[in-house]
Amino acid sequence: MSSFHELEDKHLGERKQAKEINLKDIVEVLKRYVWAIVLITILATSAGALYSKATYAPMYQSTARVIIGADSTLITTLKVIIQDTTVLEKVVNKLDLPYPPETLSSKISVGSIENSQVVTITVFDSNPEQAAILANSVAQTYKEEIPSIMNFEDVRLLSDAKVDPNPINQDQNRTIILSLIGGLVIGIGFAFLLDSLNDSVRKEDEVEELLGIPVLGSVSKMKKKNMQKKIKKKTSFENRSGTLGS
Repeated sequence: MSSFHELEDKHLGERKQAKEINLKDIVEVLKRYVWAIVLITILATSAGALYSKATYAPMYQSTARVIIGADSTLITTLKVIIQDTTVLEKVVNKLDLPYPPETLSSKISVGSIENSQVVTITVFDSNPEQAAILANSVAQTYKEEIPSIMNFEDVRLLSDAKVDPNPINQDQNRTIILSLIGGLVIGIGFAFLLDSLNDSVRKEDEVEELLGIPVLGSVSKMKKKNMQKKIKKKTSFENRSGTLGS
């Protein structure tokens, strides 16, 4: 039983050592190619920032509210008519808009507030003042035209659309953050690719594996700065020894 526990402990120890070695290898690769990771991350982030700046177009919205005195079934039909060309063609002609009613319809969103008789007419536009003008004009024109279309007159203007100077798509940083993360991931992957293509021998076990003979010793890498310090210390020691000897 004890031999089984010893074998199990030995196996766990080997797994732990292998895990530590693998982790050290990963850190060494990242340190060795940190220049590539940083460069790719900077390039990707810069590209994302330029793309975001070039494609960003602020969009504004403005909402007018009307009260339609009808039951839920009829309100559903009356809401559909708000975006119909019968109403929007009048708005296009009234405001002398440079686009057809179908384009104006794509700028409009019609909704209800908590299943009440209050209907919202929201217009999206690249100009905040124009968004308010369009919303108010659609609401007013709808009130004027619905009696002749549906023989229904119980439509009242509840509140006018106001100019909102704050764009609804302010978050430009999302593209930049995604570019930063993407650049970092690509940079790390590129670092491991470079490491896999590098055939240079760096470790003693790699020498043993290639040559098939054990390594008896190794010479540590010396930096020029450290060599100069050692030479200075040796010269200073020799000078002191000479002075004491005389």
